[in-house]
Amino acid sequence: MIFGVFAPQGWKMELAGIEDPQDKWAVTVRTAQLAEELGLDSIWVYDHVHNVPVPAHETVFECWTTIAALAASTSRIRLGQMVSCAAYRNPALVAKITSTVDVISGGRLDFGIGAGWYDQEFRSYGYEFPPAADRIRYLRETVEVVKLMWSEPDATYEGRFVNVAGAQCDPKPVQDPHPPIWIGGGGEQLTLRVVARHADRSNFGGSPEEWAHKRDVLRAHCADVGRDPDEITMTWSPEIHIRETEQEIVEGGSRSFWGEPFESWRAGNLVGTPEQVCERIAEYQALGCGGLVPWCSDYPDDTTLRLLGTRVIPELRS
Repeated sequence: MIFGVFAPQGWKMELAGIEDPQDKWAVTVRTAQLAEELGLDSIWVYDHVHNVPVPAHETVFECWTTIAALAASTSRIRLGQMVSCAAYRNPALVAKITSTVDVISGGRLDFGIGAGWYDQEFRSYGYEFPPAADRIRYLRETVEVVKLMWSEPDATYEGRFVNVAGAQCDPKPVQDPHPPIWIGGGGEQLTLRVVARHADRSNFGGSPEEWAHKRDVLRAHCADVGRDPDEITMTWSPEIHIRETEQEIVEGGSRSFWGEPFESWRAGNLVGTPEQVCERIAEYQALGCGGLVPWCSDYPDDTTLRLLGTRVIPELRS
């Protein structure tokens, strides 16, 4: 099973208590290095530029510059985005960015891509926010162009939204045949069909029942397009909060940045003692989940990350 974790980068206001932006950045780097030391497989960042739940003039480190910097600050851990927003960058430029990062990191890139959803962020930065069907079509065409440029000397592509004519991508990625493609989102009619055609990894959320339903929808799309569903590793990205005792969990209350009540927040995420968290992850494993990429809800504190690396992952890998 793949075990990753998000790095603190400011999107969820987790760095707001640190005054100097350089000190905030130091926390991001130290966390990535700690995850590597603890033996996690990957470190992840969000592709957002405004805070949630509302823009707050608080630091948010940009996705791809953060990934490039972490590539130079680590040596083994893989580097992912959950997920890069297709509409924020020209697809041919995305091919160049991703191949460059894969070379810089020695072949450690996990390429995450999605259609985008944060409409306020789109509009404030001057991006059009088209209907979901058009955003997903743009996502599909972006993935197709990136894969083409990763593999062909001169790429030519004519789509509804994306066109390139003789685009070159040198150097090519280090990984053969290419970096793993993670497509995020659980839209059943359109997004999961793109996943079935193009993804090496999927990522969607929900309770065990909801996650299993998305799994079944994805498998049906795979059958429709003639793809073996076992070629796609299905993953889950909940929030995670671990403490040694149940009392600490209860007394800590909800850590939902959306203000969700404690009971529902706990029910929908990985919240508990190491033993409780192991049991919950095993439940998803039994459903076919092949990877976990959680957000540590106690950042910038590293207690959850350390317990995940020392008490949970070793137990599940034993």
